[in-house]
Amino acid sequence: MWKEIVSFFEGSPAKLKVSRRMVELGFGVNAEGKIVCGGIEIPDSSMSRGVDVDRRVVRETVEDIVRDARMRRIFSGIKPAGSFLSDIAPTLGYSVVEIRAKPDSIGVIAEATARIAEAKVSIRQILAEDPDLNPDPKLLIITEKRIPGEVVSRLLEIPTVTKVSIS
Repeated sequence: MWKEIVSFFEGSPAKLKVSRRMVELGFGVNAEGKIVCGGIEIPDSSMSRGVDVDRRVVRETVEDIVRDARMRRIFSGIKPAGSFLSDIAPTLGYSVVEIRAKPDSIGVIAEATARIAEAKVSIRQILAEDPDLNPDPKLLIITEKRIPGEVVSRLLEIPTVTKVSIS
């Protein structure tokens, strides 16, 4: 999907910047040509301040999306994923496991979650960053409690994992 969006906005870095932020935040476009997040309209001026572009660039980006059938289908289907707890995990008594792996890795989520489950630690949330959007993607796993040190060692044994940190 991201490669299509990059190709569509080729030659217009400001519009690409707007569309990237929309994808990152789960902002879609509704039938009226408005930016929406979970059905709530996001004003062009708010989006422009958040992305640091002129509001006319935001409006032109949305108009380009609405005019193109493929982009309209993509952006009308984008939905927010909900709140992510990583920043407030310690407040809630949870822990965050951050795993870095080679971007083209397969099976890291399956391997990591299996090793955490074997330690009888419950997983509350998972976020895997898209390697097309982030050149150094990470896997963030929110657990109900801190994982034992031996689990960290087992996570590092996953062949494509390059780094594991716990907070």
